[in-house]
Amino acid sequence: MVSPRLGTPLSPTATRVLLLGSGELGKEVIIALQRLGVEVIAVDRYSNAPGHQVAHRAHTVDMGDPDALLAIIEAERPHLVVPEIEAIATDALAVVEERGLAEVIPTARATQLTMNREGIRRLAAEDLGLPTSPYRFAQSLDEVRAAAEQVGFPCVVKPVMSSSGKGQSTVRSAADLSAAWDHALAGGRINHGTVIVEGFVDFDYEITQLTVRAIGESGEVETYFCDPIGHLQQDGDYVESWQPQPMSPTALARAREVAGAVTGALGGRGVFGVELFVKGDDVYFSEVSPRPHDTGLVTLRTQRYSEFELHARAILGLPVDTAMITPGASAVIYGGVDAPGIAFDGVADALRVPETDLRLFGKPESYRRRRMGVAVSTATDVATARARATDAASRVHPIAL
Repeated sequence: MVSPRLGTPLSPTATRVLLLGSGELGKEVIIALQRLGVEVIAVDRYSNAPGHQVAHRAHTVDMGDPDALLAIIEAERPHLVVPEIEAIATDALAVVEERGLAEVIPTARATQLTMNREGIRRLAAEDLGLPTSPYRFAQSLDEVRAAAEQVGFPCVVKPVMSSSGKGQSTVRSAADLSAAWDHALAGGRINHGTVIVEGFVDFDYEITQLTVRAIGESGEVETYFCDPIGHLQQDGDYVESWQPQPMSPTALARAREVAGAVTGALGGRGVFGVELFVKGDDVYFSEVSPRPHDTGLVTLRTQRYSEFELHARAILGLPVDTAMITPGASAVIYGGVDAPGIAFDGVADALRVPETDLRLFGKPESYRRRRMGVAVSTATDVATARARATDAASRVHPIAL
């Protein structure tokens, strides 16, 4: 573990952290680390990614190439390697750990398990015995058809490695399975030719339970929880989130029990975004990300320390405080156009919405459904905060020049 003694960036005493993935979430982590005097190296698959724009140094490499990944880590010699996306050659991280080149956050094993839906689902359902949706894995269209018959319709077909709903389809009849299989193969971050076919859970709502594993007063790793985050998804991608999500005391306790069990089994330090389905007092495990979660962008306004600041503190071995200070909400700003170097109209108008802020991510190329920014708002209640965030987001208009 990195000593809580922190150095000076760009000097022999520097504490160096290398991020694998430098999108909007990585950018916020980089800023949080730099506020603590950490030297940060940002790596991504494309140039001028959001995190590249604020890091001390940046590299553009194919992170699915284990040799390229190891070469960067050996050249930079970071103290910590922090994966921020799924499309990573996770076997290379195991080599990094075995050779003692750096500490992998949270661990190489945790990264391998969580980057692949098959690994984490088997851990949760089969090893830990946690309730989940019915599921099967498939490696051919015929296997997809058989799996769908077993879990029932409607069902969801997803790549085992993807994020933000990429490659995901809701299938309501056997006639749609062929297209869903093709879409899953095309949408996977790294094509392993395997998909997960999930049956539907009849849930009332879904939450992200941000779970933080950090060094406590005992000197050992302890588990902390943020207030639950509710969210609205479309095609597998979040469009709104809010905190707190109202829950019964029994459901909240069960959510934290499930989240604690999964993250405890994974080990390591840092923020984990545990996605759960809730039906009454029953809680079902869905997925877990070993890093800040996109729905957690709302914590930029709602918590004393955002999920990004909590992640930075936890991985550095520093104390954390997960207190929420106000209800709030976030709403996504989509690109709306396919073009490089877009501009944004309506920013001033959006910032006139009370208790509202914006994050424009600075992605170098826009797509119609690419997340290019987010509005974050607070209020005395969640309903008002949601109305403010969606209003502000609607006032921002990306345009191609």
